[in-house]
Amino acid sequence: MAIIKQQDLIDSIEDALQYISYYHPLDFIQALEKAYNREKSQAAKDAIAQILINSRMSAHGKRPICQDTGIVTCFVKVGMEVQWDKTDLTVQQMVDEGTRRAYLNPDNPLRASIVADPAGKRINTKDNTPSVVHIDMVPGGSVEIMIAAKGGGSENKSKMVMLNPSDSIADWVVKTLPTMGAGWCPPGMLGIGIGGTAEKAGVLAKESLMDPVNIQELIDRGPQNAEEELRLEIFERVNKLGIGAQGLGGLTTVVDIKINSVPTHAASKPVVMIPNCAATRHVHFHLDGSGPADLQPPKLEEWPEITWEVGENVRRVNVDELKKADISDWKTGETVLLSGTILTGRDAAHKRIQEMLAAGEKLPVDFTDKFIYYVGPVDAIGDEAVGPAGPTTATRMDKFTEMMLAETGLLGTIGKAERGPATCESIKNHKSVYLMAVGGAAYLVSKAIKKAKVVAFEDMGMEAIYEFEVEDMPVTVAVDSTGESAHVTGPQIWKLNIEEADKKAKG
Repeated sequence: MAIIKQQDLIDSIEDALQYISYYHPLDFIQALEKAYNREKSQAAKDAIAQILINSRMSAHGKRPICQDTGIVTCFVKVGMEVQWDKTDLTVQQMVDEGTRRAYLNPDNPLRASIVADPAGKRINTKDNTPSVVHIDMVPGGSVEIMIAAKGGGSENKSKMVMLNPSDSIADWVVKTLPTMGAGWCPPGMLGIGIGGTAEKAGVLAKESLMDPVNIQELIDRGPQNAEEELRLEIFERVNKLGIGAQGLGGLTTVVDIKINSVPTHAASKPVVMIPNCAATRHVHFHLDGSGPADLQPPKLEEWPEITWEVGENVRRVNVDELKKADISDWKTGETVLLSGTILTGRDAAHKRIQEMLAAGEKLPVDFTDKFIYYVGPVDAIGDEAVGPAGPTTATRMDKFTEMMLAETGLLGTIGKAERGPATCESIKNHKSVYLMAVGGAAYLVSKAIKKAKVVAFEDMGMEAIYEFEVEDMPVTVAVDSTGESAHVTGPQIWKLNIEEADKKAKG
């Protein structure tokens, strides 16, 4: 009969969350490398290259892969024969204590993103607790843990439907995925839960994302049941949509499809789809009473040696000298290297700016002819100017963009994923531009930030307004001053390219 020490579980959770903050699962890296090697879209290939380079840098520097260090989701399977050395803490409390220690670790502080009172004041809990914990009692004498840090951008794209029993799940996925935009940072995985009830399907989908990447093995040996046939059908059809890396158009949108199912009511067919982003982070371990988990670091030689060089036609600019006339000839898909000072701001900052403008108050910073970068960085350590500082989903700021462009003199915006049609029209009307940084390359982006200081709303923590001094920060023109969006034209072009290639292959 195993006796599990509370401290062993707490220490293991802390170690695991630090571990996954800077180590991608190797199977995911290997899948991305294959996607990189077969990619024909230059924009998508460049994005995957940056993700892989960022991953290697994070593993080497032991700093977060992504600035969004996630909401902790933990599946705990407790053997029926297990005893605990003490009973003063619940499993939830033990996981939360491990989470608290991991996120407050001074050597690698992780961004605290969890807010209490979600329907009200949304106050940051400061330590990323509470975690989301799912507990099952299972046969045996050990404790099995699967733990993940799930980014908000991909979590926000979760979809749920109650299909009729005769409806096609694959059809629903293929119809739904293009409506999700690129905020989930493809290429990643889709976890699909089928059956049970609505809430059970959601848990099944999330747990499926803990499984290894093995779609190629399934392709090689062939499907052996209906679920495996469905995995292959969805995998093939989704990648033929041409969405591609970061939604810019390309051959690989997903590197695997995962499915978990349980029996359901004869009248029901609940289905939940949850995407995992390019910052896929999870680890699996067991406790048997012999001590905390021993998580062995992967070898850096396992990462592919990939370099990313900007093209000959790259545009280098000093953002401190730019006016509207200077950005009028920037074209969608063009690579731009930014140097100079940019400002930052996310959801909470934009809301406060809106309130101040409505009240006739003077803003604490001057946005005239400036770029605003949608980011909430990780705290800096050592001689860093700032911690990992990749972009957040720009679409969430769409409702504020007309206000910012019309009332503050803002020149342009920087983020990840697409902008909505109304925002593209607003960008066109104000002769502005929207630039895209690669989601999932936060540590790489941070290296371009040479100085950083809070200039407004310090009480908001990571949502404060910073001034960044950047040098050769790589971005892509995602919406130009004519309103053309790379997230519209790219997937359209690559969907047609894939269809043409299929026709030629069939003779």
